[in-house]
Amino acid sequence: MEIKNLVEKHLQKNQPSGWFEELYAQAHHNPEQIPWATQKPSHQLIEWLENNPLTGKEKPQAIVIGCGLGDDAQALTEAGYDVIAFDVSSTAINWCKQRFPDSPVDYATADIFELPPRWQQQFDLVWECRTIQALPLDVRNQVMEAVSSLAKPSATLLILTHLRDTEEAPGGPPWALSEGELNQFNRLGWQENHRFINTLKDKRVSVAMIEYQHN
Repeated sequence: MEIKNLVEKHLQKNQPSGWFEELYAQAHHNPEQIPWATQKPSHQLIEWLENNPLTGKEKPQAIVIGCGLGDDAQALTEAGYDVIAFDVSSTAINWCKQRFPDSPVDYATADIFELPPRWQQQFDLVWECRTIQALPLDVRNQVMEAVSSLAKPSATLLILTHLRDTEEAPGGPPWALSEGELNQFNRLGWQENHRFINTLKDKRVSVAMIEYQHN
């Protein structure tokens, strides 16, 4: 089933994140069936880690939202973080554990719409890679609030997303974010520190990694 049809099927059931499990289950452990599964960490995250090496003896707490097959989580643990990585798909989480059987990463099944209370304000680094853009616009503020809720007051928030140059509702999925939508992070108390942008062939859409700190 095409992703667009799969998403629409679950949206009709009011399950905006429900399609991920079906997609991973249908893949039958073939990563080529997962459009975003490159089986290597996001190069933007690697560059950020290289430019922001850890210096203290204590391991900061990091969380990976929508971890997929686990490559970004592995990069974070190798960089010295104590990592929890979650995905709404139990198939994806089991896949991570099979790929990295000796990993210190705590892989967990969880839904961004129903996060465990024990995770609230517990993390020094929050990594969100293309999860917000995979969910429809009418739940976007709710998702961004959930992302923000994971961070300690002194945390760093990293967002990797497609970014559109208009406030008009885009076709999707994915639904690239707009500047107006990103302003929700400002309203939640975040200040943008840095932004790294790669323009795609469609110049109306870019890939942006944005680093935020609490005001």
